[in-house]
Amino acid sequence: MLERQRHQLLLEILDEQQFASVADLTTQLNSSEATIRRDLIKLHREGRLEKIRGGAQRLKNAAVASGKTHITGSAFLVNKDKAAAAKRAIARHAVSMCEENELIIVNGGSSTYMMGEFLVQRDVGVLTNSYYLAQYLCDNGQNQVTVPSGEIYRKQGIILSPFENDSIQNYRSKLMFTGTAGIGEFGVMETDSLLVRAEQKLRKQAEKLVVLADSSKLGHKSNFILYPIHEVDVLITDEMADPAIVEKIQSHGVEVILVAIEPLEAAV
Repeated sequence: MLERQRHQLLLEILDEQQFASVADLTTQLNSSEATIRRDLIKLHREGRLEKIRGGAQRLKNAAVASGKTHITGSAFLVNKDKAAAAKRAIARHAVSMCEENELIIVNGGSSTYMMGEFLVQRDVGVLTNSYYLAQYLCDNGQNQVTVPSGEIYRKQGIILSPFENDSIQNYRSKLMFTGTAGIGEFGVMETDSLLVRAEQKLRKQAEKLVVLADSSKLGHKSNFILYPIHEVDVLITDEMADPAIVEKIQSHGVEVILVAIEPLEAAV
């Protein structure tokens, strides 16, 4: 992650929380304590935050963006580097399920973003609410790319519409691909109610739901149930998945596909 990107995320965290400790920022930004301390010193000198003992807080006279609503969830730029080899293998298999000349729906997230590398090699149309995936496809391929109307939430890289009626209902797809904050017998989890509403709107336009989740997501719970587990058609995960959790998910009629993890060095 570039320094300017990390600084932007750090300031967004302060905008949401008002105060954040060095330890908290280290976890949220997946950076070393030394890096975070350097960032705080630099941003304090630039007058963009107030550095205090143990962390930082938003400037007392700083104006909050007018009407801005934050959504809960970790930053895309942080997540995309976690379990990258597993996510890439999962994404490769996901794209192999697509047929030429068809339209697919891809929900935003770090796992689904990895599909971009393989989608640009295919003649597949993509409807996505992922700002980063849409940008990647436009920069690197010839895919027809459609995004819903709405606002861009930079931290998560998601486009969300405040309106119930938008362009989404004009599209129909056989497959929808989505990532998740966690999945198990309890269902597919999400971190924010606004994300739940947007993703369920996309789901109505697809016949089948395919969940992309690396093994660390299996059994992990979050704030909201996005879909009950019986609504999932296919789960693609990696070979390190807990067999007991896989078996429980399969017992609900879900097809579970385990993919081998290819080292990123060999994959490039």
